[in-house]
Amino acid sequence: MRTIKFHKGECGVEFLLNVLNQQETDYTHRETYHKDFFEILFFKKAKGRLRLGQEVIELTDNNIIFISAFQKHTWELDPTHLEFTTLIFQEDFLNEFFADKLFTYRLLYFYQLHHTVKIAADDIHLSKFYTLLAEIKSELVQTEADSAHIIRSLLYYLLQTLNRKYARLNGLSLQKPENNFAYQFRMLLEQHIQQKQRINEYTVLMGISRITLNHAVKAQFNTTATQLLKQRLLFEVQDLLIHSDKSISEIAFELNFSEPNHLMRFFKAQTGKTISAFIQELR
Repeated sequence: MRTIKFHKGECGVEFLLNVLNQQETDYTHRETYHKDFFEILFFKKAKGRLRLGQEVIELTDNNIIFISAFQKHTWELDPTHLEFTTLIFQEDFLNEFFADKLFTYRLLYFYQLHHTVKIAADDIHLSKFYTLLAEIKSELVQTEADSAHIIRSLLYYLLQTLNRKYARLNGLSLQKPENNFAYQFRMLLEQHIQQKQRINEYTVLMGISRITLNHAVKAQFNTTATQLLKQRLLFEVQDLLIHSDKSISEIAFELNFSEPNHLMRFFKAQTGKTISAFIQELR
């Protein structure tokens, strides 16, 4: 599968961040691929759909789509009804830019397992977002001594405004947590899910008890640490079933299941269906 890597383009500053208009991108082909950067797409006009991981998202006018790094996706868009702008950035750059290694994990629309990564925006809000994107692009292209500070403030406002809107639409909490354990756990799942599938492996990495971790995850995400881990592991299994040619035995080996039967039992317990039935539904 092809990996598209971040390209700075013609920006006047060394930022792993960019704003691209429709003419600078190509979303009309139907190839499945992933990217090494995050992407937020602001569609004024859209007709078609996006397969993102296991989710099929129907696209219409005034949609905003959030795509995390390395999420496999395929576009099926009508090129005669298409107008959009996209914001792209690399995770390490953004976390360093805001001096917070967990910044991207605090944004509820990234690494999302429970809710769709699409929101609708009315004309007024979408116009506001486009204005912010245009200001960011202007500072990237015509750099001045204080451009980094201006970009930081504009970008933070944009991302947090979207986070608030996403949280309200999906009934998610924006309350500041007592600690960062839930976000740390979310980050570690992304880094280690293929090798580590036991809660105690993560509590050791974090240096906390299982009770402390569960309390933090429940307060922030309204689920248990074990269930969050199982959901993330299931996401990985489904992703490999959809986007790879690997056999069940190969997937079981890659994800550290002791044997294929354990993988099949895990899948049935989480989804209520067999792997064969799941694959048949995709055809």
